[in-house]
Formats: sequence, C-alpha cells, structure tokens
Amino acid sequence: MSESTQQKVFEMLTSGDEGRVCKDIPESACRDEAGNFFTHVASLSTSKISDGLIDPKLVLSWLLTTLGAPTWLIGLLVPVREAGALLPQLFTAAALRRLPQRKWAWSVGSAIQGLSATSMGLAAFFLEGRLAGYAILGALAVLALARSVCSVTYKDVLGKTVSKSRRGTATGAASTVGAAAVLIYGALLSVGWIDRMSLVIGGLLLAGGLWMTGAALFTTLKEEPGATEGGGNPIQSFRDNFKLLGDDTQLRRFILTRGLLISTALAPPFMVALGTDTDAADQMFGGLGLLVIASAGAGLLSSYVWGRLADRSSRKVLILTAAAATLALLATLGLNAAGVLQDVWALPFVLFVLMIAYQGVRLGRSTHLVDMASQENRAAYTALSNTIIGTLLILGGAFSIVAHMAGEAAVLGLLALMSALAIPVAYGLEEVQADQPICRGTSAGWPSGHAAGFRLRRRRGFAARR
Repeated sequence: MSESTQQKVFEMLTSGDEGRVCKDIPESACRDEAGNFFTHVASLSTSKISDGLIDPKLVLSWLLTTLGAPTWLIGLLVPVREAGALLPQLFTAAALRRLPQRKWAWSVGSAIQGLSATSMGLAAFFLEGRLAGYAILGALAVLALARSVCSVTYKDVLGKTVSKSRRGTATGAASTVGAAAVLIYGALLSVGWIDRMSLVIGGLLLAGGLWMTGAALFTTLKEEPGATEGGGNPIQSFRDNFKLLGDDTQLRRFILTRGLLISTALAPPFMVALGTDTDAADQMFGGLGLLVIASAGAGLLSSYVWGRLADRSSRKVLILTAAAATLALLATLGLNAAGVLQDVWALPFVLFVLMIAYQGVRLGRSTHLVDMASQENRAAYTALSNTIIGTLLILGGAFSIVAHMAGEAAVLGLLALMSALAIPVAYGLEEVQADQPICRGTSAGWPSGHAAGFRLRRRRGFAARR
C-alpha cells in the first residue's frame, strides 16, 4: 500500500468531528501514526485469529477429549490459559519497564506463542491419551506466560504510537478481521467437509505461523523510547503497584467494574451445559463449529462498532455491555424456564448476544485503561488490573461447585446479578476521552515543529467539580 493510499484509508477509518489531531502522544509520533496504526491492526489481527484457532474453552477441550486425555487435565485448560496470562504481570511489569522500546518484548512473546501453538499441533499429531494431554497443557502454560508479556506491553506501546480517539478503532478493526477469519473456520468445522481432527490440528499449526508473522510485523513499529523509571525489584514493584489502589479512586472503580464483568467470560460453558441435550452423545462435538461461529460472528459484527464507540466514551461502552450481558443471561434463564432453550435457535441466539457484550467489554475496558493512564503509569495500571482479574478468574472456578450443587441455572443467575451490578459501578467512571490535551499541527493536521500547539478539551462540569 502506497503512503498516500495508506493515509487516505487511515483518514477514512478514523475520521471524526475533530479532524486529524494528535492526542497524548509525542509530536514526533504523529508523523508515523498512520503507518503505526496499520501495523497495529495487522499484528493484532494475527493474534486475534490465532486465539480463535486454539480457543481452550472449545477447540482444545474438544481436542483433548478426542485424544483420550483425562478429564481433570481438560478441566485445567481454561484456568491455565487465563491465570497464566494475567497473574504474572504484576511481577513482570517491573522488568519490562526497563525497556525503552517495548515492541521487542511483544514480538518475542508473540513468537513464543507461535512456537507453543505449533508444539500443540505436533503433539496432537504424534501423541494421544494422557501423554498428549500433558504435552498440550504444558505448551498452553508456556503460551500463557508469553501472552502475559504481550498483554502488559501492548497497551503501553499502543498508547505511545496511536493517538487517543483512534486506539479503540485500531483494536476494533483487528478484532473484526480476526472474527471474520475464525467465522470461516467455524463454518468448516460445522459442515464436516474436512475431517474435524485434521482441521483442528491444521488450525493449531496455522496459529503458530500467524503468531510468528505478527511478531515480525510488530518489530516494524516506529516507537519512541519511553520512560524506564520503576524498573527495579519485582517484589518492591509489586508493593508499589498495589499502593496505586489506595491512591486512585477511579482505578479502584475500573477494576471493580472489570471484575464484575468477568461474568461475560465465565457464563458460556454454563449456558452450553444448560442448553445441551445430554442424551445426544455427539452434540457437544458436533456443535463445536456452531459455538465458534456464534463467538466469531459476534466479534465480526460488533468489534469495529464497539471500538469506535469506545474512542468516544469507553465508560458508556462498559455500561451498555453490562446491560446487554444482563439481558442475555436473564433471557437464557427465561428460555430455560419456558422449556425451549434446547430448541435449535435458542442457545445460539442468547450465546450470540452474550458474545457481543463480551467483545464490548474487552474493547471498552482496554480503551478505558489506556486512556485513563499516563505514559508513566500505564504499564503498572495494566499489570495490577490484569493480576487482580486473573485471581478473580481462578476464584471463579468455585462456580463449578455451585453448578454441581444447585445447577447451572443458579450459576447463571449469580452471573446475571454480577453484570447488573456492573452498570451502576461503571456509571461512576470518568469520561476519560473528554479531558485530555490535544496536539494540533499545521492546517494539514500534522505537527510540524514550531506550528504545534495545544488546546484543552474539558467535559461538561469538569471544572466545577474540581
């Protein structure tokens, strides 16, 4: 793509009432923003596609069951993936802080994820039973740790290379591309034209290649060196980061909102269990493609829209997604009470609505965190938030006990309550997109040395509250 074409497409995707302005990034980064924007979209798209191809909740669970791995190993897939990607971040953030350019850390993490996914594919091809389960779970653990490095550095790099009001658009566009590709994958799984085991193994190998491609692309970002202060002892950094909770009321409210909205991630397995006919032994595996299609279709239709809305108000996105998740979970309970949840249309419909909310939660909380933080504390905020949420996801395993004792409907009722409580909590968040300095350049919209100036946008009532 030529530079002029790239600029035109960039303007088309990110056009807004304020024109081409640079917010919250160095003036030198403004000149490279269009190229960096598309590098983010391309690199993140490879990661989004790969995530769908190895989905632990669906794809890897089916794979290990088919290979004859023990049930207890299958039950560890989601906790290992989620906790491994989130919990280490509070400790690794300090070491990663020492890097002036954190794109290198993301690229290495992406490459390791690619090698791990490739290892899973090879293990599935050559091994079976318990040994295959151990090999795939071990590779997933390594992948999750590499993912934690990518997660703690990505928001920091995004905040340095793409201007506020365009970050949600970049991640939303990547999510849309990823969802479209995974939708095709789900369709192939559903129609049965290709042997399902061959397709799953091929998907794992493809994911490996895509992650390594994304790693190479990300190195081409033009990232300005950032601050390296705070890259000291991990234990001291752990303590210092937790002190942020006492100093920042908005950070506490944001983490509480995000914690309540883990309901959107925890609910799908219980919805599927409630709406699945256990007398049909092959239904879970035959419906693998349908579940993938529901998830990918929701992402395809909503990710870009959520991203654009998040650039205007990530607070409102979190409120809307909390409301949508509550309605989806209550509708699931209502359809189950009416005895129609096992009808062919019912479960896909409510799962689709929930996954739309889930996509909004992911984009809304990511954009909100990047925009509420500064370059100095963004990595610490990300690590602290992700570590707390990782802990909550592990504790979410207790819902399995509730399901065993009281049934899946009771669990979905509790998760609906969590989503509903997130609405008033998110309402108290600040409009972080409405109160930031904006760097304006020449009449063409780009900074040019002496012509750059600043203006401050203040949201309604901000000065009065201060």
